[in-house]
Amino acid sequence: MIDLSLARIAEIVGGVVADVPAGDADLVHVTGTVEFDSREVRPGGLFLALPGARADGHDFAAAAVAAGAVAVLAARPVGVPAIVVPPAPAAGDRESGVLEHDADGSGAAVLAALARLAAAVAAELVEGGLTIIGVTGSSGKTSTKDLLAAVLAPLGEVIAPPGSFNNELGHPWTVLRATTSTDYLILELSARHPGNIAALAAIAPPSIGVVLNVGTAHLGEFGSREAIAATKSELPQAVPSSGVVILNVDDAAVAAMADVTAARVVRVARRPGVDLWAGDVTLDELARPSFTLHTAGAEVPVQLAVHGDHQVSNALCAAAVALQCGADLDTVAAALATAGPVSRRRMQVTTRADGVTIVNDAYNANPDSMRAGLKALAWMAQSTAVDGVGKRRSWAVLGEMAELGDDAIGEHDSIGRLSVRLDVSRLVVVGTGRSMSAMHHGAVMEGSWGSESSMVPDADAALALLRAELRAGDVVLVKASNSSGLGVLADALAADGGPA
Repeated sequence: MIDLSLARIAEIVGGVVADVPAGDADLVHVTGTVEFDSREVRPGGLFLALPGARADGHDFAAAAVAAGAVAVLAARPVGVPAIVVPPAPAAGDRESGVLEHDADGSGAAVLAALARLAAAVAAELVEGGLTIIGVTGSSGKTSTKDLLAAVLAPLGEVIAPPGSFNNELGHPWTVLRATTSTDYLILELSARHPGNIAALAAIAPPSIGVVLNVGTAHLGEFGSREAIAATKSELPQAVPSSGVVILNVDDAAVAAMADVTAARVVRVARRPGVDLWAGDVTLDELARPSFTLHTAGAEVPVQLAVHGDHQVSNALCAAAVALQCGADLDTVAAALATAGPVSRRRMQVTTRADGVTIVNDAYNANPDSMRAGLKALAWMAQSTAVDGVGKRRSWAVLGEMAELGDDAIGEHDSIGRLSVRLDVSRLVVVGTGRSMSAMHHGAVMEGSWGSESSMVPDADAALALLRAELRAGDVVLVKASNSSGLGVLADALAADGGPA
């Protein structure tokens, strides 16, 4: 974060300085990072006291200061230097988990103060030349964020969130990682309700906005794809007329967003007739795409280091941003060629010593990303045949896709059927709820013999099944919403020296 005194921070957030000697509030400065985990506090930092499932951050204030925090941003005095903001009614999204345990409004107060602090810091940094890039979409935000960080790195210092820090806590937390030496700040913007993206964009208004797609993630929250599209369009609406909006116009709902923004629009697609497009797309044996990147009057070959045909659109959007920021085509192509998976459990591919390939995509799942993962699995099995004969056995270990509402049964049934249509050798359905029963039933009904799918109660049972039945050379996709906990299963499989 930029250097700010405690008095200045208190002024920004509407709080008061507590447990600081008279006159020292102007002299004591925060020079380090802002942290909500006391174990991550470093000298010069600011600690956020937030309520959690197991403990209240206020109880760790003294430990944070002992670890080097200059002060604590809190909703009540904590006996150590603090900026105290009054508790307030919870105005954030309780269902995101950030305010789930905010019984007294202390979390809402601290989050609101954090947003005000981030907004003030962002405004000052933009005045000094910082470029803010915002990315949204139903799927692919994190992968695109990682590609963006890679293609912008040759142009200057880049700050991007680790993982999926894209809600009312992670978003301002990421903003406050930027300093006066930061050239590009990349932000993911997610939503569970209308207005969420607009609120995040107001904290750090982007000069470049990227919209990837409109799918069915969080369909249970929004009620319709049209409502999801309207919420995603809050990002291009937030970009000023002096800015640029990058739209993936292969998605008709995204293409329509050109009509709601005052910014200049750059269109990307997997077809000609747009500003930036990909042609001659092919996949290698591990489903890593290569293509020709075309712009007006120029082209360059691109080989991606990430996995899955769906990454082509993500790479196009990242390339478009880099070109708008002054990169040339050759620099972009070179950066994309070395931009491997960064965020854990997102198409993270590991091949063990026994030749078993594990595709760990267990951080998140919705119908669109499930289909993309299954298609990548099918391609890997077909393209990396053992000894050049036949194809590899493929396993899809799938957990629940959360937050689909009334469409959950139908969508899970459809994924089960798709796994059979793609000739996946074995589907392992993890979980016993109605949605998982629908996925298993869909696969059985689509299959020829009824043996294409196995249903197990939990991740431990799935791991035991896989360890007993995997053979050298098999390829395994593990995918589910994060709440299913299948990431640990995928990590265990990747760590295994071979089948038990």
